[in-house]
Amino acid sequence: MADRVVLFVDYQNVYMSAREAFYPSTSTIHHWEGQINPLALGRMMVERSPFERTLTGVRLYRGIPDPTKDPKGHRACLRQSAAWSRLEGVQVITRPLRYPNNWPRERPQEKGIDVSLAVDFVLMAVRNEYDVGILMSSDTDLIPALEAVVDLDAARVEVSAWSPAFRYKKRLAISSRSLWCHWLDSEDYGHARDTRDYNRP
Repeated sequence: MADRVVLFVDYQNVYMSAREAFYPSTSTIHHWEGQINPLALGRMMVERSPFERTLTGVRLYRGIPDPTKDPKGHRACLRQSAAWSRLEGVQVITRPLRYPNNWPRERPQEKGIDVSLAVDFVLMAVRNEYDVGILMSSDTDLIPALEAVVDLDAARVEVSAWSPAFRYKKRLAISSRSLWCHWLDSEDYGHARDTRDYNRP
């Protein structure tokens, strides 16, 4: 029987990491550069595996702008989330962005996204809702979730990260176990990128 795979994506982290990895800082970068098609990303990881696997879900975690403070960003986020949700097996989990007192001089921040992802990663493993959980992020706040699933022996844990050429590679790791990492290079990003401008209806 094929192992059930769920991909967990820390979207803002993955988006910003792709921009840093694959777009030179000296070039003009459009806001859609760094975007990904989550279903294409998940299928690529499963199809490359030497094991018998099936992708049963992709879960994206992201902050959503306040409609009164950033109506344009809010509408773009809703369009993007709706497009993702129409893809087979893709689910989007959002939480409102937190706006600092000196906004807009200081950027809004995601609040609670990493906690939501971590809780779901652990609970879904305990509930036997996946056999293999792949977590794509470089946010070290998520390491305790990886450790918990490994310690409970509830499911197989793997990670994924971008693999830029000639640059330092960032991936999540834990001290108690060597985790398989799905390294994705610029060609892989090209297969999974999404160039749609969600600011446009």
